Amino acid sequence: MSGIGTAVADPPGGKGVRPARATALTSVLWALALPAALLLSAAVTQWSTWLGVVLVMATVACAGCLVGFAWKRAGAATLVCFGGFALTLFAGPAVYDGYMRTVGEPVDAVVTRVVDRDARRGPDMFCTVRELGGERRTYEVSQRENCWGQARPGDRVVLREDPLGLLGPRLPDGPDQGNTPEITLASTAGLTLLVTAGVLYGGLRRRP
Repeated sequence: MSGIGTAVADPPGGKGVRPARATALTSVLWALALPAALLLSAAVTQWSTWLGVVLVMATVACAGCLVGFAWKRAGAATLVCFGGFALTLFAGPAVYDGYMRTVGEPVDAVVTRVVDRDARRGPDMFCTVRELGGERRTYEVSQRENCWGQARPGDRVVLREDPLGLLGPRLPDGPDQGNTPEITLASTAGLTLLVTAGVLYGGLRRRP
């Protein structure tokens, strides 16, 4: 009898299939987890800027190390890192606007003062707003809270206040702001898909 052995291929579902399934599963999980972490970090920046920035930097660094070094996909890592930074710039305002529009409590108020604190580097608007009822609290609202000069001293407005008290109140949109919230939301959605696709591609095409 010949001493030459006969190679037998693994049956379906054998050793060759399991690593591929594990690779696909981990790639999908990372492709969902990293964009979600970036969105959460962007949301935190609306409450605490420095804490949010630290979380953003840590998440982007994690994504770069995973895709670029562990999976050895430098091009995908570059795309994910740049896309991740851009995502947080749009996602923070989008999350804030969506949250305040949906959950924010409407309160009648009057604008008492509008100032531009540093016109040399571009608009840096602040609006002082006082409630007309309730506790008659006074707020100083920045551009982050939608003070872009659309209101003038003496104007009556409807503030949206955070029921949890974590975020500053939001001024209503002015007639000249157009579709800015929709554009911000669309940009956030597009960049989220870009980051997700970059991580998924890097994971599925990872090098040993």
